[in-house]
Amino acid sequence: MTMMISRRPLLLGGAALVLAGCSGGAKGAAEGDMALGAPEGAKVTVVEYASVTCHVCAAWQEEVWPGFKAKYVDTNKVRYVFREIPTPPVEVATAGFLLARCAGEDKYFDVVHEMLASVKSWDAGVPPRQTLLQIANGVGIDQQQLQQCITDEDAIKALEARITAANARGVTGTPAFFVNDVAVTDRTLDGLSAAIDAALAKA
Repeated sequence: MTMMISRRPLLLGGAALVLAGCSGGAKGAAEGDMALGAPEGAKVTVVEYASVTCHVCAAWQEEVWPGFKAKYVDTNKVRYVFREIPTPPVEVATAGFLLARCAGEDKYFDVVHEMLASVKSWDAGVPPRQTLLQIANGVGIDQQQLQQCITDEDAIKALEARITAANARGVTGTPAFFVNDVAVTDRTLDGLSAAIDAALAKA
């Protein structure tokens, strides 16, 4: 399944924000990678391909991430890399990723995690555009700056390139996990730990 950026507008405060337009392996660094934990070149790299509008990704973030982070990221045992794949509603996911990039490397994961934590609220009727504004304001970005962020042509082209790289890698769903280039289908903490600990033992 090829994933492209939606051309449908996301309405925010009455303004139509058009998300225009439509590299690396799971262990090797790819252009635009955002990472936590051990530095590049670590013995073990865990890559997660995910979307900020994916319910399963949101559940993993809530249920597994705290334990995974404490066990492997905070201890610098692994390099954790997050790679972006917008999923429906694609225009919301795209806006979320562009906002996260605009927020800067130090706040990127704050935005991503806040977006994932908000997925359930959209099911309850909270407009995603309201969430985007709240998260943007929380990282010091006002509505005008947010509009500039999510209509930035260079940022959109860079996101398109990352999506193309994910498609080339064969990633067709989210979340998808790789431990040193090997796909891991069991995304529970136990399942990931088994793969990570085996890779650490080999290193």
